[in-house]
Amino acid sequence: MNKTINTSKRYIFSVIVVAVVASLSSCNSSLNSGSTDSTTANITPSPIQSAARLNPQLRNESPASQQSSTDDGNADKTVNVTIYISDIQCQELIPQTVAVPAQEPVTAAVGKILEQRDSADFSFSAYRVNLENGIATVDLRITPNSQRRISSLSSCEQFALFGSLRKTLTSNPEWGIKNVRFTEKGKEIIL
Repeated sequence: MNKTINTSKRYIFSVIVVAVVASLSSCNSSLNSGSTDSTTANITPSPIQSAARLNPQLRNESPASQQSSTDDGNADKTVNVTIYISDIQCQELIPQTVAVPAQEPVTAAVGKILEQRDSADFSFSAYRVNLENGIATVDLRITPNSQRRISSLSSCEQFALFGSLRKTLTSNPEWGIKNVRFTEKGKEIIL
């Protein structure tokens, strides 16, 4: 009798383990399949990944970043940079240190800020950073199906986005950026 109970317990335990593994396996495959079913997470790549995937030419165009990509020693190196993020009341910009790829720190820092500004109704599909004569031009691309546009941002949202980008780009002295311009698909954004 005791042997029958132990066998039953092992059988039930085995069934539970198999069910849990099968359940986890099916969750993983539905996430990887890109399903947009409301019960699965919709995983969106970061703006850095989106920019590279959508248009490989959307890169930092500064001469400093045009170093040879064949230097495998720098491929995985990161540097710490200071980015500035708005406080919740949109009164001040708070510095944060983040690690970014050493090969393109300016573009990656912009990407870190844009990641934090993405929301359900306002998101970026790509961006470009061009450095020339101490002026950084940040060209933004809003996702075509985004419900909101740059012109619909509140003054707080504008401060959080453009203020963060401007302060981040001009406050890292090693980049030599004195001024920042913003464009959307090449057209200047008037703030």
